[in-house]
Amino acid sequence: MKRNKEETKDRIIAAVGRLLAEGGVRKLGINAVAREAGVDKVLIYRYFGGMPELLRAFGVSGDFWPTFEELTGGDLEGLRKKPIPEAATTVLHNFARALRSRPLTGEILAWETVERNELTEVLETVREDSAVRLLKELAPQEEESGVDLAAITGLLGAAIMYLVVRSRHVKVFNAVDIGSEDGWLRLEAAMTAICEACIGE
Repeated sequence: MKRNKEETKDRIIAAVGRLLAEGGVRKLGINAVAREAGVDKVLIYRYFGGMPELLRAFGVSGDFWPTFEELTGGDLEGLRKKPIPEAATTVLHNFARALRSRPLTGEILAWETVERNELTEVLETVREDSAVRLLKELAPQEEESGVDLAAITGLLGAAIMYLVVRSRHVKVFNAVDIGSEDGWLRLEAAMTAICEACIGE
């Protein structure tokens, strides 16, 4: 019984992702999700409580946003032992690769640039919580260093998101082939250079 419940919940969460990618938040509602998932809408209320809670479940499911384990490479202790520039670079590289492996997320991020409401805020909160946790885990002494790690990694993270979204339709950006692995290797090298220059002692 428990297995059936979890399978149904997974199906509902997957339906949220498909609807978001197809039409943004405007197409998202309990009835639409129930139809897409092939379930009675009563189950959505029973398992999730309502639309905001369902969207939050989608946001933290790993289908939408990279998990903490993905971003840290599954080795938080090893990452903590690295110098801050190297740790930041590792996380940014993992972030870029994780986003690129989620075409659905690129579609949703594109929709978010034109739609603003309480549901998009739920997904933003998921992202912000992830970023804050990473900063606390990797650089608890950041304030003492005099380096604004949050601003530097935030700027690079935003650039990654923008380029991932652009790569859905545009293959070259500023003479870099963002549609190819070689192009992203160039971008990763640039991230490394920026982190070393801006964060290094």
